[in-house]
Amino acid sequence: MKLYTNPFSTFARRVDIALREKNIDAERVIVDMGKREHRSETYMALHPYGRVPTLVDGDFVLPESTPILEYLEAKYPEPALVPPDAKGRALVSLHMKLCDLELAGPNYTTVFSKRFVPRDKWRVDEMERAKKPTERHLKVLGKHLDGKDFLVADRFTLAEVCYIPFLYFIDLLDVEVPASVQRWSKALSARPSVIATVPQM
Repeated sequence: MKLYTNPFSTFARRVDIALREKNIDAERVIVDMGKREHRSETYMALHPYGRVPTLVDGDFVLPESTPILEYLEAKYPEPALVPPDAKGRALVSLHMKLCDLELAGPNYTTVFSKRFVPRDKWRVDEMERAKKPTERHLKVLGKHLDGKDFLVADRFTLAEVCYIPFLYFIDLLDVEVPASVQRWSKALSARPSVIATVPQM
């Protein structure tokens, strides 16, 4: 099994965390995005949109972090990163979807710009527009986490795996973060799988 990845990719970090949580051996193949290897003919034969991560398991090629996480869970069900019941699994899927729709997607420009782009080239208007919906989502998330340590079934799941890489950069968003989200984020950051995958700038 090979994971085509990049240590600076938030989406690829999700998969790396899951592999570590589930004790799955996989060869990491670094795609040097600075050298535009993600746009090479060889890599785009695996992932036609030129993004990381991509998982190759024998003759099976699977791009994009969320389906990769679901595939790994189905193929390697222990240790479980989803609850055993249908309702719990549906809630995990819901939170994974909301993470991408309400946090990762709207803030891609902000996080990417503040990490890699000179300030004079920031798309400030787009970054500002993301703040209000982000604060709305974090408020909803905060209410959900009141009195809880995890999003679903009082256990660490793929929902947390999806959020962790974006929580790491939440200070870059310049938004109000509820206390319960801050507490949750701090606790997650102490997990060995999370510490091992912190991007080294």
